[in-house]
Amino acid sequence: MITAAHGARTLVLEQLVPGGQIAGVEMIGNVPGFSDSVAGYELGPLLQQQAERAGAIVELEGVSAISVEEVGYRIACSGDDILARAVIVAAGSSLRALDVPGERELAGRGISHCAACDGPLFKGQPVVVVGGGDSAFDEAAALASFASEVTVIHRGREPAARAAAVMRLAALDHVTTIADAEVTAIEGDRHVEAVTIRHGNRVERKACRAVFVYAGLEPRSQIVRDLVSLDLEGHIITDQMMRTSRPGVFAAGDVRAGSVKLLAAVAGDAATAAIGAIRYLRTNDENKNMIGQGDDLGAAERVRIGSSG
Repeated sequence: MITAAHGARTLVLEQLVPGGQIAGVEMIGNVPGFSDSVAGYELGPLLQQQAERAGAIVELEGVSAISVEEVGYRIACSGDDILARAVIVAAGSSLRALDVPGERELAGRGISHCAACDGPLFKGQPVVVVGGGDSAFDEAAALASFASEVTVIHRGREPAARAAAVMRLAALDHVTTIADAEVTAIEGDRHVEAVTIRHGNRVERKACRAVFVYAGLEPRSQIVRDLVSLDLEGHIITDQMMRTSRPGVFAAGDVRAGSVKLLAAVAGDAATAAIGAIRYLRTNDENKNMIGQGDDLGAAERVRIGSSG
């Protein structure tokens, strides 16, 4: 939005739906401007509308790689490649799998990462939520509206979720939290039937009909792993202006090192990266004529600031 408002021809590439991964979140409580929680499937389209009103073009298209060109970067997409003078990578994160027996075999048959999508399918049935962060506790609260019993299992002695989310779950009689524990297997023939839980030296079996996994995030930085510097976990390393080790490439949000992974902070990252990109273009003599000219978007040399979600 900010790049478009400053006159740069801006293209936003989103692999999934407007808002990316947040579209599947039932309740988001860390977005400024909303007195109550907002659903991700409502917030995503609002963000798209705001960007388009500023002049950006939003396209649902995946990005497979970004490579260096003589004057800028080539973005390999599912459609035609795009030539860009500057790139903002806001690819976010992928949900980390548990990597336990039964998880792969029962994928799509009781294993889910989306309470809003799949919660109603398990009305009146027991479910398990794996994870101790905000996503796990928020989604567990959403599931409590459908499930007969919700069991939240997390590894730490204390959950990492914000206090309000923890208190909300604690007030629900049919929600149980098991701390300092982990799921070691998911059982079932054609569908999830139970999980195996290791709690200290004790191993127990918990019957359930679904397992909702929120066990952490992995940065989706594969498209730039050979282009910019990454930390040991694969996050893109940036400075305070969201500049990466490659001039003209910026990163914002979960995908960058040091992100606190809250939407309010992610929005701040994006605004900073946008200003950084505009400054980069304006101080580059070859790119000055690319700002505010309004050339045909099909032209070979065009400014496209891409974000693959």
